[in-house]
Amino acid sequence: MNPPKTDARRHHDPAVRGFASDNYAGAHPEVLAAVALANGGHQVAYGEDDYTANLQRIIRSHFGATAEAYPVFNGTGANVVALQAVTDRWGAVICAESAHINVDEGGAPERMGGLKLLTVPTPDGKLTPELIDRQAYGWDDEHRAMPQVVSITQSTELGTLYTPDEIRDICDHAHAHGMKVHLDGSRIANAAASLDVPMRTFTNAVGVDILSLGGTKNGALYGEAVVVLDPDAVRQMKHLRKLSMQLASKMRFVSVQLEALLAKDLWLRNARHSNAMAQRLAGGVRSVHGVEILHPVQANAVFARLPHDVSERLQKRHRFYFWDEAAGDVRWMCSFDTTEDDVDGFLAALKEEMAQHQG
Repeated sequence: MNPPKTDARRHHDPAVRGFASDNYAGAHPEVLAAVALANGGHQVAYGEDDYTANLQRIIRSHFGATAEAYPVFNGTGANVVALQAVTDRWGAVICAESAHINVDEGGAPERMGGLKLLTVPTPDGKLTPELIDRQAYGWDDEHRAMPQVVSITQSTELGTLYTPDEIRDICDHAHAHGMKVHLDGSRIANAAASLDVPMRTFTNAVGVDILSLGGTKNGALYGEAVVVLDPDAVRQMKHLRKLSMQLASKMRFVSVQLEALLAKDLWLRNARHSNAMAQRLAGGVRSVHGVEILHPVQANAVFARLPHDVSERLQKRHRFYFWDEAAGDVRWMCSFDTTEDDVDGFLAALKEEMAQHQG
């Protein structure tokens, strides 16, 4: 059977890959095949389809019998919906100053979710019970937003990882204060692959109440999910998802992508590969005089500091972003489709530009 004809044209070179973001990568071929498999015929809209029903079975195999998934369009939507589900109108969320909800979501938690973010500076992107206590007070003070949730990210925005015991300590501490725990898992697969443990080991098994489960950064076309781990901790998730404009009418096409990733080991294969490419990149960078790696490389991100002029020239050859332009800090991200040749080519370019800088 011949493939269907299309008037669409390719507008990019598929051989070009960079180190700007794992969002730049396309969809994994197995995910695209799953979307095609789910196409054809009619399925009930708004999540009453067979694919979303089957996704619940898969989610419970990863996160336990009480887990329930609510597919959404994107990561910001997942975070805003999840945080609203565990807060009151007067509630606040304690998070790291570098957290995605604070830095990279355009004020959505505040403007769309009506949430006050209580931020804490962290040296490595990770909260601790002691750091949480800098903001965990004033529950009876009507002049202060009430701390009700601790939000952590795994892996963090700085590419570091919490151990399961560290998350358990956070959950125990938060629960002792009557607060819930949300985990932003946009790169949860990379964390599990690096720690070499099931995702449940550092989520429901240690007390996390609600999870934003990432798919896009790990090979999905689009789509994430809010996973309720403790049903007693949340309220009216389905209403909040709709109210937040995150309810997909043709939800089968989100659910089947997550099924393709999670039903077997595609999620883990993709994450292990992107992590391995980051390790290859970091290993090469360490041999380049004048370039400093800033944080432990524990997932698929490498943070480095190098001369500003070198970064600007290098950006013309390989796409990546400054993390702190004033300090000369950059972030290099690896993806499921990053190749060894991509890494080696980038390292060669980095060495050339550094040699030019050093004269």
